[in-house]
Amino acid sequence: MADLRTQEIKNPIDVAEYLFKRLHEVGVRSVHGLPGDYNLVALDYIKPAGLHWVGNCNELNAGYAADGYARVKGISAIVTTFGVGELSAVNAIAGAYSEYVPIVHIVGYPTTAAQKNGLLLHHTLGNGDFNVFSKMSTQISCAVSMLNQQHEAATLIDNAIRECILQSRPVYIALPTDMVQKKVDGDRLKTPLDLAYPSNDPEKEDYVVDVVLKYLHAARNPVILVDACAIRHRALEETHEFITKSGIPVFVAPMGKGAVNETLPNYGGVYAGDGSNKGVRERVESADLVISIGAIKSDFNTAGFTYRVSQLNTIDFHSYGIKVRYSEYPGVRMNGVLKKVTEKLGKLNIESGPKPDNEIPNDEVKSPEPTITQAWFWPRLGQWLEKKDIVITETGTANFGIWETRFPDDVIAISQVLWGSIGYATGSCQGAALAAKEKGIKRTILFTGDGSFQLTAQEVSTMLRNKLNPIIFVICNNGYTIERFIHGMEDPYNDVQEWKYKDLPAAFGAPKEQYLTYRVETKKQVEELFMDKEFSSGDTQKLRFVELVMPWDDAPAALKSTAEAAAKRNAEAS
Repeated sequence: MADLRTQEIKNPIDVAEYLFKRLHEVGVRSVHGLPGDYNLVALDYIKPAGLHWVGNCNELNAGYAADGYARVKGISAIVTTFGVGELSAVNAIAGAYSEYVPIVHIVGYPTTAAQKNGLLLHHTLGNGDFNVFSKMSTQISCAVSMLNQQHEAATLIDNAIRECILQSRPVYIALPTDMVQKKVDGDRLKTPLDLAYPSNDPEKEDYVVDVVLKYLHAARNPVILVDACAIRHRALEETHEFITKSGIPVFVAPMGKGAVNETLPNYGGVYAGDGSNKGVRERVESADLVISIGAIKSDFNTAGFTYRVSQLNTIDFHSYGIKVRYSEYPGVRMNGVLKKVTEKLGKLNIESGPKPDNEIPNDEVKSPEPTITQAWFWPRLGQWLEKKDIVITETGTANFGIWETRFPDDVIAISQVLWGSIGYATGSCQGAALAAKEKGIKRTILFTGDGSFQLTAQEVSTMLRNKLNPIIFVICNNGYTIERFIHGMEDPYNDVQEWKYKDLPAAFGAPKEQYLTYRVETKKQVEELFMDKEFSSGDTQKLRFVELVMPWDDAPAALKSTAEAAAKRNAEAS
């Protein structure tokens, strides 16, 4: 039967060629991962498909990098080998699933014959079960495609890539070594994948639009609150039009940082319950209507579940439906509703009350104290950032500190607020910097703590190898600060060995002309660094590595309050 199918194929191409050409079609230009004997032949197809092989230091880092790349480019791909390789990437893939990041995970498998016969092969559990790892991945993938049948391969590949983009979550593709060179119909590539979201039922959509407009026109002091799923589910264009036309005060949740143009006159700041500054908190919580777009109400995203917004005053827009107060409209996607609401908006009856207090209170701006504090640094950073920067912040002080940084327009903010795997940001920086290079974005800037950096420091080596030039700030504060504030302030398990961080580019083999290193210990030195043209320029073709020294027991106020809430929750009895 297989022979007959092969004869019927008019334009036969290899399965691996088909796979990588489809990835190229949807915007992937670089593939992360590591070689292993079950994926080696497949790797030969990457370059001919017009793709670049990155080559990471380990699979976990590769997964983080693929995550960062996808957040900038819209989709990414990673190749690992069966068992040992794919399991090393699982943490990163789980984080991408948690945070709605589209990654195509391709796993090189033993031959279909070896699987059928249950051979005792290396990288297996020794029990003849070749499905155990794919079963694990079903929990962190929105599609699992096992390419064990030649006649199904092209269809399964197309379906996986389509679901990856439409659901904005990872997919898993198993590619056995004997399937790599099997033939599929190359003419299928002449028809691009249909990546359009399914249209809403017009009658349902119009009804929901009328309901939303009714509450909007009845409101006197509404606010808009934008969160991560507006970014992940491709609703930013509709969101921006709604914000601009309505003029309603707009705020972002921490995971929604970068979703809104923060230079708009109606932008008010970051709302995260008790983690917000006083003016922002009062403005949002006194609103008679909250238009919530793409909310993810996790603990760190709400400063320990301290939102004080009633569902009776809330309209929730999501990819899977709309919720107006307590009435739910499943299957009505937010994109179409937002667009029609904006078109039919008309004049709103908004009271011209006090504008939200969106200035960050910062008593340390003129302080003569030279120490670089969290309260001083993060607001100051906003004055140095530039339009179109990519800013990556690690779980810990940076993730919370960036709430207090006012962004220029069109900044891409990358953080892992929900999954919160320490070490994520350095790996993610490699992928984001590579995607930035492909898109012509000039500056990728990483802020990570010294404890987090030590988990994935090897990816600086990958950045150097791929001729990337991010600006890396390692916050040197002697350990795991967020953990200190949750429990064990001075306990040794929250300490780390102090490295000579800025010696690492040289240790990784980079020639002196490929990098610049700095150590800043005072506010004056930070000011001088920010004024250094070679350091700040987007045209500097060198990796820049900064040791940013801060006190060990200092943290942003939002981190302190969230850590306190986490500690209380951890101690609660059932």
